[in-house]
Parts: sequence; C-alpha cells; structure tokens
Amino acid sequence: MAIVGHGIDLTSVDRIREMIADHGDHFLERVFTAEERKAAAVFASDVRRAEHFAGRFAAKEAALKAIGTGWRSGIAWTDAEVVNEPSGAPSLRLHGKALEIAGALGASRWHISISHAAAFAIASVILES
Repeated sequence: MAIVGHGIDLTSVDRIREMIADHGDHFLERVFTAEERKAAAVFASDVRRAEHFAGRFAAKEAALKAIGTGWRSGIAWTDAEVVNEPSGAPSLRLHGKALEIAGALGASRWHISISHAAAFAIASVILES
C-alpha cells in the first residue's frame, strides 16, 4: 500500500465559536452532518462543544487537502464526515464528490488524527491506496 495524499489543518477554536454564535444552526447544518451535530450534543459547555466542532472542521479541511482539491470541484462541507469508532477514535467517511475524487486517486483507506485544546484544533489525514 502507498500513501496517495496527506493533508493537515490548524483551526482556531474561537473562530468556530464565533461562527456558531453569529450564524447558529445555519452554519452548523451547512458544515456538519446530522451525525456530527448529534455527537457534539453530548457536550454541556459551549467551550467543549466549540473545541469538538473545531477539530472536525480541521479534519474536513485536512481531508480535502489530502485529495488535492480544497473546497472546489463541487465538493460540499458534508462530503467529509468525521465519526467516532466504538473505541472513541475518530474515523473519516467521504461522500459524494469527495469520495469520487479519492477513488480516482486510488485511495481505499484513510487515517485521521485530531487534537484540540482551548485555542486551536489540528487534524491530519492520510490517504492510502
């Protein structure tokens, strides 16, 4: 197996917190899938919730860097979805145009890592054939 793509992104937690405060459900529904929003609902505090969303936002950005497109070529924010495995580890699901492009690259597996703290969230995505 070979690495066919890698992406990394750093996101400001404050930026995501402000987007949620300014745009509410419109922002959340445009950027995050229903499953991603449901997973964030377990966080009682807005601080932890913003960190959670910032980590997923960074992972979405990293995924699209890994496939080499960024947010163009007809890709929607929800084409990259971060879900948790039963162990709690994050996992990436690609949909729509993002999945199509990853397939054209020969990607059959993706590896994802997310970390966040009070100020920033970072994510790395590696595509493997």
